[in-house]
Amino acid sequence: MQPTILVVEDEAPLAELLKYNLEALGYAVETAVRGDEAETRLAERSFDLILLDWMLPGVSGIELCRQLRQRGHNQATPVIMLTARGEEAERVRGLTTGADDYVVKPFSIPELTARIQAILRRTSPELLSTTLVVGDIELDRETHRVRRQKQEIHLGPTEFRLLEFLMRTPGRVFSREQLLNGVWGHDVYVDDRTVDVHIGRLRKAINRGRMRDPIRTVRGAGYAFDDRFSENSARRSA
Repeated sequence: MQPTILVVEDEAPLAELLKYNLEALGYAVETAVRGDEAETRLAERSFDLILLDWMLPGVSGIELCRQLRQRGHNQATPVIMLTARGEEAERVRGLTTGADDYVVKPFSIPELTARIQAILRRTSPELLSTTLVVGDIELDRETHRVRRQKQEIHLGPTEFRLLEFLMRTPGRVFSREQLLNGVWGHDVYVDDRTVDVHIGRLRKAINRGRMRDPIRTVRGAGYAFDDRFSENSARRSA
């Protein structure tokens, strides 16, 4: 699954330029032009990184960054502040508010993308790795192949994306709405029951015989890839 980036920038040409270049590098990008619009997006779903303009209509970027660090499922999401304010005092203010990096306009796209990759390598190395391995399940992002106990498993495109999304953060419980936004996308309308159907298909494909089901149903909350699965699988194979 592509790393997801939210670009919060009220200069439309710059927002489009960032979206174009980041998508060309393989990122999934959403944009927001107002701080309050970004608040709504961030309440609905998680992102892997946020590019946040300092000066925004609605809610300022610095205030939005402060709110992120105080609560919510994006509390630990890396934030790169984009701003025309280059003074040392302003850089310090941005960083102490919770930003992970600070880029002064005008900036070069190659430098910005290098900073994005450096942060993701540090905070979410699994996003940049071509292979995810949890327990006895191995998922290859490049070849779109999945193996369990070295036996290949054939998954449809949606089941593959769903498994990848869950394997990225073992133990975390995702609501149906979060799975819909993360796997199907924010702009695609599908019913909540669609998640249950595809979870059922995924379970049928990856669980053979007496194999343990790594997908945990949390009543009233959603689904998780069991964080004990890797430990238990290793114990059984020892």
